[in-house]
Amino acid sequence: MLRKGSELQRGDREVLLDLDYGGEAQTTDSYGSLSRSERRKAQLAQWREKFVQNLESVGLLMEKVDQIIHFIKNAPWDVLVCYAEELCVRAPLQAQPNLDLNTSARVLSRLCIPNVMMESVPKRPLDYYTCAFRKSKMNRFLGCDDHENYFTNTQRHRIVYEILARTVYGKRKRAEVGVDRLVNEGVYTAAFPLHEGPFQLPKFEIRPDELNQRQILYHYWARWWKWSKYQPLDHIREYFGEKIALYFAWLGFYTAWLLPAAVVGTLVFVSGVIKEVCNSGASYLMCPLCNTCKAWNMSDICAMAKVGYLFDHPGTVLFSVFMSFWAVTFLEYWKRKMATLAHHWDCMDFHEEEERPRPEFAAMAPTMEANPVTGVKEPYFPEKTRLSRMFTGSMVIIMMVRPSCVYLCMSSRPQAGTIANISSSIVNLGLILLMGRVYTALAEQLTKWEMHRTQTQYDNAFIMKVFIFQFVNFYSSPFYVAFFKGRFVGYPTNYGTLFGMRNEDCGPGGCLIELAEQLFIIMVGKQIINNIQEFIIPKVKAWQQKRTLAKVLGGKASQEPRRWEEDYQLVECEGLFEEYLEMVLQFGFITIFVAAFPLAPLFALLNNWVEIRLDAHKFVCEYRRPVAERAQNIGVWFNILEALSHLSVIANAFLIAFTSDFLPRLLYQYKFDNDLNGYVNFTLAYAPLNYTEYPMCRYKAFRDNNGNYSLFYWELLAVRLGFIIAFEHVVFFVLRAIDWIVPDVPESLELKIKRERYLAKQALAENQEALLVSRGRGAAPATPGTSSPDESDYIQRPRGLLA
Repeated sequence: MLRKGSELQRGDREVLLDLDYGGEAQTTDSYGSLSRSERRKAQLAQWREKFVQNLESVGLLMEKVDQIIHFIKNAPWDVLVCYAEELCVRAPLQAQPNLDLNTSARVLSRLCIPNVMMESVPKRPLDYYTCAFRKSKMNRFLGCDDHENYFTNTQRHRIVYEILARTVYGKRKRAEVGVDRLVNEGVYTAAFPLHEGPFQLPKFEIRPDELNQRQILYHYWARWWKWSKYQPLDHIREYFGEKIALYFAWLGFYTAWLLPAAVVGTLVFVSGVIKEVCNSGASYLMCPLCNTCKAWNMSDICAMAKVGYLFDHPGTVLFSVFMSFWAVTFLEYWKRKMATLAHHWDCMDFHEEEERPRPEFAAMAPTMEANPVTGVKEPYFPEKTRLSRMFTGSMVIIMMVRPSCVYLCMSSRPQAGTIANISSSIVNLGLILLMGRVYTALAEQLTKWEMHRTQTQYDNAFIMKVFIFQFVNFYSSPFYVAFFKGRFVGYPTNYGTLFGMRNEDCGPGGCLIELAEQLFIIMVGKQIINNIQEFIIPKVKAWQQKRTLAKVLGGKASQEPRRWEEDYQLVECEGLFEEYLEMVLQFGFITIFVAAFPLAPLFALLNNWVEIRLDAHKFVCEYRRPVAERAQNIGVWFNILEALSHLSVIANAFLIAFTSDFLPRLLYQYKFDNDLNGYVNFTLAYAPLNYTEYPMCRYKAFRDNNGNYSLFYWELLAVRLGFIIAFEHVVFFVLRAIDWIVPDVPESLELKIKRERYLAKQALAENQEALLVSRGRGAAPATPGTSSPDESDYIQRPRGLLA
C-alpha cells in the first residue's frame, strides 16, 4: 500500500502476504534425487519465488522479513492509476454535503424530540458526486494532485488484491495463477491486509480526530454501551468495504423495524382470559390421551388454558395480518434503503465482472478451454457432467430432507405433563443444532463436488443447499405440531394407528400451546447458544493462533509485537454466511409462526441488539481485516426473505384456520351464544356406548355418539377453507398494492443520480473545455453553442478541505 506519514503509519498500511511455517525450501530444477516431500517443498519454493518476481515486475515493492514474511511495502502511483481505471474505481467530481440517510433521525428532528441515539463520530468520510476513473481525464477529478491521499485504503487494498489474484506463479495453461490458489496449495499460509494500528484507545489524552479508523470504530461502535447509538455506516464502509457495511446496514434496519412489531406482539400477548374451563369442576371427565394414560378432568388444566388463551384469541388474527403487512413493507423499504446506500457508496452501477475460476475448481478441472468472454484459456469442466452432479446432489438433498423431517417430528412426541413436553423440546433443540452441523458439512461437500466455476456460483449454490437443510431442520418440528399433530387421532374404540401405534394427540392444553412452547425453546435457545458461541469461539481460535505463531517464530519473537504478528494472532474472517443465515432463520420464526407466538418479535429484537455489538466486536477486535469487497445488495438472501414473507401468509392462514380456536368460537357465537356460554361443553363429544374402559368420557371433537362428524364440523370446515381463501387473497392484494405504491428508488435519489450523470458527462466529454479549473481561478468560458455550467459547481478545491 502507499506509505503515509510516520514509520508507524507506514507499518500499519503494509499488506501481509506470507506466513510460511517452513521458511524457504530448497529450489532445484531437477527433483530426481529428492524424496517426495522434498520435491513438494522445492516446487512450492519455486512457485513462491516466481510469484514474488512477477509481483516485482508489475511494480510492487516487496520486503522480506526473517525468511518468513513477505510484505507489499508500496504500490506505485502509476500502478494504482492503471488498475483503478481497469476496475472502474469511482473518482470524485464534486463535493456534496454529507447526507442524513437516517429516517428515524429525520422524523424525530421534525417532531422536535431529542434523539438520544444520535452521536457525532469523528472523521466521517466526505461525500462526492463521482464517476468512473479515467487516467486521461485525471485533471478533472478533485484532489488528483495529492497522490498520497487520492485513493482510500480500501481502494488500495482492492487494487493490490486484484494484482495478487492475477499474477502468474507457474504455468498459465494449468491455471497456476493468483494468491488464492497459492494459499490453497499451501505455498502461503495467509494473505490479508493489516489493520490500521491497535483498536485500544491510548492511555494518554488524545483528540477524537487523532484516532485511527480502527480505534474510531471500536470507541463509537463496537463497545457494548453503544447499543443505543446509531451505527457509523460510512465509517464501516470506509474500513471494511461495501459488502460488510451492507450487512450491518441491513441488520440495523431490520432491528429498528422489529421495534413496532415487538410492541404490538407484546400487547396482543397480554390481552385475554377464559373462565369456563376453570369453573367446570369435575363436570368433564376426559378420555385418556394415550394407551397407557388415565382419564383426567378438564378443570385440571385451568392454568394451561389461561396460558393458552394468551396465544389464542382474536388479537392473534389481527397480529398475523399486521405481521404479513409488516414483512412486505419492511422488504419494500429495505429496497429503497439499499438503493440509497448503493448510490451513496458508489455501487449502484456495480456489476460483478467476469470472475476468475475458483482455486479449487482450477486445481481439479480436467481440461482447458477458451473463455467465451475473454478468449483466454481457462480450466474447464464439462457442463453435462456438472448438471448431472447437480441433479444427483438434489436427490441427496431430498433423501436427507425426508428422514430429517420424520426424525425431528418423532423426537417431538409429547410425554405426560408440561415439564416432559418442555424437556423433549430441549432435547429436540440439541438434535437440531447437531444435525445443523452435519447438514452444513454435507452441503459443503456436495457443492464442491458439483464443480462450480466461480465463487459467486459456488456461494449461491451453497447458500441454497444449507438454507433448505436448515429450513427443514428448524421448522419441521413446529410444522408437525401446527398442522399434523392431533389431526388423525380418531375417537374411542376407533383410534388411528401408524405401524401398530396409536397416533398421538395434542396435550391437555391443545396443540397451540405446545407449538408456542416449542417455538420459544427452539428460537430463544438457539439465539442464546449462538451468542455464547460467537463470544467464546473467536477467543479460543485466537489463543490457538497465538500458540501457532509462537512455534513458528521460536526465539525470533520481538519484544514489542509487530503489526503483522498481532494481526496473525487474530481469527481469519470466514465471511458473512453464518451471520445472514442466523438472521434469516430468525425472520422465518417471527413471520411464519407469529400467530402462535406473538412474543417472537420481542425476543428477536433483544437478540439483535446483542448481535450487532457481538458482530461489531468480532470484526474490529477479533478478526483479521478482510479484503474490501464491493456489493450493491445483500444478494440471494433478499430472495429468500421474500419467499419467507410470502410463505408466512399461507402458514398463518392455515394456523388460524385449523390450529387456533378462533374460527370455532366465532361460528359458535354466530349460531348459538354471543357470550360463549356452554362453548367448552359444545366442543366435547361423548365416547361411543361400546367404549367400556371409561364410559361417557369426553374428547375434543365435533362428533355424535356414534363417532360420525356432526353438521357443525362440516359447517366449520367450510368456514375454515373460506377464511384461508379470503385471508390469502386480501393480504396478497394489499401486499401487491404496497409493492406498487412504494417505489424501489426514492424520488430524491433519482434526482441525485441524474445530477451525477450530468456531471460525469460534462467532465468526461472529449471536446468540451475543462470544467474543473485550477485552484483560485474562475470557471472556464463555455464553448460556443453550449450552456455554461454554474461556476460554483466546478471550482476545484483540495479534496481534504472540502466540507
